[in-house]
Amino acid sequence: MVDAVNPLEVWAPFGTFSMAVIQGDGRIAHLKGQVSLDRHGQVVGPGDMRAQVRQVLENIRSVLASMGGQMADVISMVHYASDIEAFMATGDIRWEFFAPPYPVTTTVQIQRLYRPELLIEIAAIAEIPHSRFRHPAPGDQALRE
Repeated sequence: MVDAVNPLEVWAPFGTFSMAVIQGDGRIAHLKGQVSLDRHGQVVGPGDMRAQVRQVLENIRSVLASMGGQMADVISMVHYASDIEAFMATGDIRWEFFAPPYPVTTTVQIQRLYRPELLIEIAAIAEIPHSRFRHPAPGDQALRE
């Protein structure tokens, strides 16, 4: 069984996706690739890779928190960057969000994302311990209008 998670702390899904899905008994969470949108769907930091990486990681943190998760629970990430050099220069920001053991990562350069002002998308998989895991509030699981 898979449950959808769409917390109110991040932007509302506008297509055929959820912000995260919980697999099995709820310990493994597959997060949708996050972009630099605030909770109202507005781009944060157009043209600014550093601002966008920070917002994307904040979005990931918010999605995880809605299930009792933490950034330390992230086990894998895929970064889709429109400028790999600019992304690689954001390591100091990523250090603010992660401590050892670090998640495995894959970084690829792409031509562009679905909106040209978006520079980075990060997808993540996390394992949330049973002791902290909680199912999100019912309102978080339904797509918002």
